[in-house]
Amino acid sequence: MNRSDQPSGSRAAAGRSVLVSGAGIAGLTLAYWLNRCGHAVTVVEKAAGLRASGYPIDVRGTALDVVDRMGILPQVREAQVGIRRNIFLDADGSEVASVPAHTVTGSVAGRDVEIARGDLTRILYEAVRDDVEIVFHDSVETLEQSGDGVDVTFRSGATRTYDLVFGADGVHSRTRRFLFGPEKQYHRYLGYCFAVFGMRNTLGLSGENVIWNSPGRAAVLCAVENSEELHAFLVFARPEPPTDVLDDRKAGQKLFEGVFADAGWEVPGMLAALRDSDDAFFDTVGQIHLPRWSSGRVALVGDAACAPSFLTGQGTSIALVGAYMLAASLAEGDHVKGFAAYERDTRDFVTQNQALVGKGDAALFPVTRQDLERRNSRLRSLSSLPSDQGRPAHTALTLPPVRLG
Repeated sequence: MNRSDQPSGSRAAAGRSVLVSGAGIAGLTLAYWLNRCGHAVTVVEKAAGLRASGYPIDVRGTALDVVDRMGILPQVREAQVGIRRNIFLDADGSEVASVPAHTVTGSVAGRDVEIARGDLTRILYEAVRDDVEIVFHDSVETLEQSGDGVDVTFRSGATRTYDLVFGADGVHSRTRRFLFGPEKQYHRYLGYCFAVFGMRNTLGLSGENVIWNSPGRAAVLCAVENSEELHAFLVFARPEPPTDVLDDRKAGQKLFEGVFADAGWEVPGMLAALRDSDDAFFDTVGQIHLPRWSSGRVALVGDAACAPSFLTGQGTSIALVGAYMLAASLAEGDHVKGFAAYERDTRDFVTQNQALVGKGDAALFPVTRQDLERRNSRLRSLSSLPSDQGRPAHTALTLPPVRLG
């Protein structure tokens, strides 16, 4: 297998030659199942290697069935981070409520899994690395479709023709832009901006999320068990997205420093860590809504097709399920019928999970004082009445079998 700076074109295998753009959760899962179906798979990733960093993410409901069918569920469970409780604080730092983590997220205690994004990516990579071609530090520069294939030019200058191409390149997908035009046509802004970054755990936190709120602002420290590092989040509400500012690292830092300048609790220390961070990520909170997920011989999966936003907690699960459903739909042969079946059989699951906005994490960031007080009242009742029932949207799809090649 070739892992050089550019695709070699030397692989030969039964089935179609396919390119997957993006070595994240959706891309690696899709590569696994396409390979199992007998296709010759190349994955191209613009980063120089796997993205090992990242905050904890959830794998729930139907997505766990995907992981189980891949044979990696034991590794995923072994790597789970063990966040036990969410502790909510008021603006003065006093505790509002402490509730079991699954009560807020709608997860099922003892079944659903929370795992560091980097750990899940690593496990998926290990499941496919010996069977597919993976090319790092390169990306798709142009796509040209014909009746017989897709001509791809890479940033490295290499050219290659594939039978099918898949965009698994995230919420700001370049592949989607090739197919359907600028992102602004399909991006639904949800009214928040966020920054996520790492910082030292000087507070002795372990196995808990601590969430500070004032109206329209939140600061979150996520502490996995026995870790010297914290995952830090800053979130604030704004009617219009300051997209241009967030594209500039220094401007993004300045924006967040201004919004949180008078905040108490540990927020001043978080702002200091943000200034010193070399892995800070800024973005708006939004969803992607497309009328269709494919065009010709190119299809989208995961956030590129239908990002639900972190407010639903279902981005990872949609990526896993969508990748499986796309491969299963193509296993029968004709890509036109396969892409149509992928959308027909998956879209309702996506729609139900995108609709979770406002029912889960979105409710954690109230914009007004009245909404914050109502939220706090609900949390106090949750602390005494924990739920063991997951949300129906998490299990709203039953996986079909995949015909393996």
